[in-house]
Amino acid sequence: MGYLRSFVPWVAFAAVSTADWRWGAAVGLFAAASSVLRGRRTGESADLLTVSTAGFFAVLTAVAFTDPGSPVRHWTAAASVAWLAVTAWASIAARKPFTLVIAKRTVPREIWAKPAFLRINTVLTAVWAASFTLTAATLVALREAGTGGGGASTAVQVLGFVLPALFTARYPEYARRRATA
Repeated sequence: MGYLRSFVPWVAFAAVSTADWRWGAAVGLFAAASSVLRGRRTGESADLLTVSTAGFFAVLTAVAFTDPGSPVRHWTAAASVAWLAVTAWASIAARKPFTLVIAKRTVPREIWAKPAFLRINTVLTAVWAASFTLTAATLVALREAGTGGGGASTAVQVLGFVLPALFTARYPEYARRRATA
């Protein structure tokens, strides 16, 4: 579950933004900046997800506080998940799936160079990217239908994270068993 740490800014944003989108953005930015600083203290270089997260929340916070009535506030849920989708797809295109960095926190170093490790993380990242893409599209559809701020939106967002998290928890072991069979 080491990947949950990477999503703390997004979870904090989701929780706080239900009360006020401006403070949700600010809390997300604070959490992302804290993650970058923690990485620097421990000697870890910032990965694409961390940098992308900080960039998203820096822009959103600037918009939120310079124009609190901005129409952007109605689209923050869809925009945040769409941003994660773009980040995930970009990490695959760069052949550095975002789950790779997260997996390295818990997997022994001697496994990092194995092709299977990259393959498993590419699959995991693709599942996250597909889930983010579908979640963002669904949130846009809900917003367009006039039901974007209710329980359906929250349920979609929760499922958009829970389903790939469950897959992430199970797939590596399945792939290892399949490879040895």
